[in-house]
Amino acid sequence: MRAVRFHGRGDIRVDEVEEPICGNGQVKASLPLLLITLPPRLSLESLTKNLGLNRFDLPLSDYVAVYLAGPMIVPVTPHPLTDEKLPTTLGHEFSGTVEEIGSGVTGFKVGDRVVVKPNLFDGTCSNCSMGRFNCCEKVAFIGFSSQAGGLSDHIVVDSGHAIPLPESIPLDIGALVEPLAVAWHAVSRSPLQTNDTVLVVGAGPIGLAIIQVLKVKGITSIIAVEVSERRREFALVLGATEVLNPVGVDAVTQIRALTGNAGADVVFECSGAQAGLDTAVAGLRVHGTMVVVSLWEHRPTIDTFAVVFQEKNVIGAALYDDGDFEAVIDEIASGGIQPRPMITSKIRLEDVDERGFKALIEERDKHVKILVDISA
Repeated sequence: MRAVRFHGRGDIRVDEVEEPICGNGQVKASLPLLLITLPPRLSLESLTKNLGLNRFDLPLSDYVAVYLAGPMIVPVTPHPLTDEKLPTTLGHEFSGTVEEIGSGVTGFKVGDRVVVKPNLFDGTCSNCSMGRFNCCEKVAFIGFSSQAGGLSDHIVVDSGHAIPLPESIPLDIGALVEPLAVAWHAVSRSPLQTNDTVLVVGAGPIGLAIIQVLKVKGITSIIAVEVSERRREFALVLGATEVLNPVGVDAVTQIRALTGNAGADVVFECSGAQAGLDTAVAGLRVHGTMVVVSLWEHRPTIDTFAVVFQEKNVIGAALYDDGDFEAVIDEIASGGIQPRPMITSKIRLEDVDERGFKALIEERDKHVKILVDISA
């Protein structure tokens, strides 16, 4: 079968690999471009991806940093949980249709539509023992640290990681549930109050997802800071009330002008850039809370004087908790979240390098999520 695999920095290939076998408690999915494998696995024996019918859609963007900088969370040596290493099959954001159910699997039938929660955990480390599976000491991912990933023709997943998707939600929209669940979890980690002014630094895929979740939560004052003109437009469409270009204005001065010189009550740092982090800390009010959602290639520095003397709170948000996927799906089904504008292009599997990764790098101002139609 076909699989999009990461071999190293700037080296993405569509390889022919052995088709996975569906075992006990597993589900095998036939995908246009996605593969997933998880610990006891569910046998959704073939999740047909969709972009219309019988296909899997995968948003591309989270892999760009790996593509440019080389392996970060992709294992060069065997991963301690999955024992896998390069090359790995990519794809961790997707939805599909169950085509085969493995023995011992209940609650699913052929034809069911699902999204997949891709984080892998050992269940035995100290963090997992406290129920913090999203913070597993050996955390791994379908689509990053295993041979299973959504960018392939077939996938096998654990039933516990397959989340039902209502018929009312198209499969291409279902592929956006994972990044929206990251945003849902991040917002849940904050001490958010309805009347708060919230600052989102970085309006990339996760920043835009957070803006949508904030809107659903009833926040009416959302300031977005973003250098890309197109993404500033997306931020306004998806719910931001003010957008600032940090290249053209002093963002911190503008934030203070919009908040009576106090600063934002809650800030979400989604840029992964030192300048963005500096803006987030400076734009936060005394006793405010900054939630760091972005991942960094290099360790950043933080203004500890501001954190200490203004007693600012800094917390992290990793992945998602149980129930986050379901909450997002409910909001999409009810119309509270309408994420379709995040899909800026749809491509074939064979075009994933030129029209996928390279487009996100060379035309980043034009794109948020590029969906790969594996069946095309």
